[in-house]
Amino acid sequence: MSGATLGLLAAAAVLAVGTLALRLAGVLLRARLTPSERVQEILDTGVTVLFCALVATAALVEAQEFAGWARPIGVAVGGVLAWRRAPFVLVVVAAAAAAALLRLLGLP
Repeated sequence: MSGATLGLLAAAAVLAVGTLALRLAGVLLRARLTPSERVQEILDTGVTVLFCALVATAALVEAQEFAGWARPIGVAVGGVLAWRRAPFVLVVVAAAAAAALLRLLGLP
C-alpha cells in the first residue's frame, strides 16, 4: 500500500473511533450533562455543514476529477424534491432519472 492509502485508512480509523467515543459518551452522560442552547446550536450547525460537504463531494467529484454535469443536476433535482417533502422513493427515482436522461442526451 502507498503512503497516501495508509494515511487515508489511518484518518478513517481515527474518525471511526472518535465517532464511536462521542456516541458512547452521549449515552453515558445524557442524564448528567445538559449542553447549553449555544452548544446545541453549534452541534446542529456542524452536522449540517458535514452533511452538505459530503453531498457536495459525492455529487461533484469522481476519481479526483469533476464528475460531469449530469450527476450534480440529478442531485439538485433530488434536493428540490426532498425540500418540497416528496416521498423518499420519488426523490431517489427522479434524481436517478434526471441524471440518466442527461447522460443519454450526451451530457457527461
